[in-house]
Amino acid sequence: MSETIAPTATHGAAVLSARSTKLPDVKLMMWVFLASDCMFFGTLIGTYLVYNGRSLVGPGPLDVLDIPLTTVSTFVLLMSSFLMVLALHSLRQNDISKFRLWTFGVAFFGAIFLGFQIYEFRHFVELGMTLQGNLFGTTFYVLTGTHGVHVTIGVLWLLSILVHSYIHPWTSKDEVYLEVAGLYWHFVDIVWIVIFTVVYLVEFV
Repeated sequence: MSETIAPTATHGAAVLSARSTKLPDVKLMMWVFLASDCMFFGTLIGTYLVYNGRSLVGPGPLDVLDIPLTTVSTFVLLMSSFLMVLALHSLRQNDISKFRLWTFGVAFFGAIFLGFQIYEFRHFVELGMTLQGNLFGTTFYVLTGTHGVHVTIGVLWLLSILVHSYIHPWTSKDEVYLEVAGLYWHFVDIVWIVIFTVVYLVEFV
């Protein structure tokens, strides 16, 4: 007959410690998604770099890119990350009114960034740069357009959180869900910094 070992206080504490340090499932899934998305964007950026300067016809980067305009839109997106930090801090403090204000601010700044991108795309088309025009146009639109889709998803996600907070009032216990959205938003911002550097700034160095 096998001997039954009664759980000890030390064993119970170890189990409790292991459970208390385990990441919530939703947060773990977001980290896994971001890891895969990082490789996806890495592939797009790598493709852009491989084909950079190989277009046989124009227009090229120096003909269309507007550094001052894109710098402003980049600043707006970076400021949205700061507002996200404020939103999460407010939720942790159970300051729901400020949590809603800053969350709306993040979504609003994200929408402004998208407005800049739409204006930029339309302007580029007017200058003759289309998706099928040359390799630069193809890789540029696919890379920056994919990032724009990610920003759009983030804006809709934050707006849904905002609406949900009115239907089912949020408290500090719900912080993990905003934290997961924040991880996604900060990732999108970091990716844009890389894109802005590789696509825009490097061309004028």
